[in-house]
Amino acid sequence: MDLAHLIDHTLLKPTCTFSDVEKTCREAIEHNFAAVCLPPYYVKNAKSLLQDSTVKVATVIGYPSGYATTAAKVEEIKRAVDEEVDELDVVVNLCAVKNGNWNYVKNEMESLTTACHMRGKIIKTIIGAGLLTNEELLKIAEICASVGVDFVNTSTGIEGQGASVEVVSLLRKNLPAKMKIKALGGIQDKQFAEMLIQAGADRLGCSASIQIIAG
Repeated sequence: MDLAHLIDHTLLKPTCTFSDVEKTCREAIEHNFAAVCLPPYYVKNAKSLLQDSTVKVATVIGYPSGYATTAAKVEEIKRAVDEEVDELDVVVNLCAVKNGNWNYVKNEMESLTTACHMRGKIIKTIIGAGLLTNEELLKIAEICASVGVDFVNTSTGIEGQGASVEVVSLLRKNLPAKMKIKALGGIQDKQFAEMLIQAGADRLGCSASIQIIAG
């Protein structure tokens, strides 16, 4: 299985430097990864480094805990879009989820999805599946389907359990066929990556991308 074009080559360490970003972008071009996923601080740099390639630039919004206000997240999106980001990985408000405030969750997701789609950008909603009960997971999947996000991302890769075949399978069964799934967190080898794709993932978020495609 050719995995490279399904991978978001990810660099989100808070201490990453411009040299790290340059290396990540070079690797993404060399291996034809789908995108690089970087902190908002580096969006403009990455667009410049990748301008002659097909690699997309993605960034994170409300990362990693998602409990910033909706207005703050919308402003983050606007800034990233102004700097020509292609895809936005937006963290759901887990505080609202854990309080069962589903109206807030839905209203926020509608606002963020509109902010991305009005500017022609892809929104990938990070749901933090490893921190959720099955009931919460299914409710978020229902909301994602209703507001029309482009991708549902399994986790932040930092908090709670990372990607799992079980979660990807559950999401695939409960999301519209046109809605895509991005699995991320703890993907370290090709075998596991292929299992996630077979379970229904359309994209993988990986920092060990080179190791994975090398098998």
